Amino acid sequence: MAILEELNQDMKVAMKAKDRERLTTVRMLKSALQNEQINKGDALTSDEELTIIAREKKQRLESLHEFQEANREDLVEKLEKELSIVDSYLPEQLSEEEIAQIVQDAVAQTGATSMKDMGKVMGVVLPKVKGKADGSLVSSLVKKELSN
Repeated sequence: MAILEELNQDMKVAMKAKDRERLTTVRMLKSALQNEQINKGDALTSDEELTIIAREKKQRLESLHEFQEANREDLVEKLEKELSIVDSYLPEQLSEEEIAQIVQDAVAQTGATSMKDMGKVMGVVLPKVKGKADGSLVSSLVKKELSN
C-alpha cells in the first residue's frame, strides 16, 4: 500500500479516536506528499514517498536539537512524539554495523582508495540504504573507511 493511502486510513482512525497529536502529524505528512505530487504533476513512486517522509523526519530532528539547546522541554516532548509517528512510516533503520558493512562492500566494489573516490562510493551506497539510514551517518562512515 502506498504511504499516501496509509496516511489517509490513519487519519480516519486518528479522527475517530480523537488523537489530536497523531492526526496533526499525519496531516502534515500527507500535505507534504500531496504538495510534492502537485509539483511533480504525476503520482509519486514509493521511493519518492520515502524520500519526502525522510526529509520531514530530518526537519523535525533539526528542530528537536534546537529546542533542546534552548531548554524548551514542552516543544521537545511534542517533537519526540511527532518523530515516533513519522518513524512508523519509514522502513526499519539499519544499524551502524550494517551500514559500515555496506560501505566496506561498496569500497571493495568500486576499488576506492582515497577521499577522491568518495562520490563513487556514495553513489553505490545511497541507493542501498535509501530511507533506511541517515545520510550524514553514511557520509561519516564512508569518510572513515576511506581515510583508513
